[in-house]
Amino acid sequence: MAGNRPDQEGPQVPPEAPPPAEPPAERPAGHESRDVNEWAVGRFAIGLVLLCILSMVVLLGFFKYLESRIPLATGVRPVPPQPRLQTTPRLDLQAMRDAEEKILTSYGWVDQSKGVVRIPIAQAIDLLAQRGLPARPQNGVQSASKASVPTESGLGEIVQQAGGPLAGAAK
Repeated sequence: MAGNRPDQEGPQVPPEAPPPAEPPAERPAGHESRDVNEWAVGRFAIGLVLLCILSMVVLLGFFKYLESRIPLATGVRPVPPQPRLQTTPRLDLQAMRDAEEKILTSYGWVDQSKGVVRIPIAQAIDLLAQRGLPARPQNGVQSASKASVPTESGLGEIVQQAGGPLAGAAK
């Protein structure tokens, strides 16, 4: 084949032509048996099932081992060390909500030495609607004409030049 390259001198050999195509043979209707190796697929499926069964047996043995290490035959669970989580979270939440509801709907002292009391929230809303919110005195309000306006920026002449602070950077 060394003579086939045009950069070499010598006789040029034409490339071999492909053999003429044979007409396709008549195939029976159905599937192609040469595409899938049924034995390999079957062996893989059997191996997968055996692996699953083996895994379940190993896990069952491991659970039995762990169960034998913790004596639960007495029916009493061992108490975990401190700090412990809530044993009855729903009852604890209900007790907390009841305590909050009692605070919101009853009278009580906030600071007895200063004479500050707590009133029910419904009554507090009614009192606020009757009396209104407290306002600032009018003599303490400053008008806009008396407000002080800064005359110089912290950046000095850079900001105050015509065109703003970026006008000099564009030059």
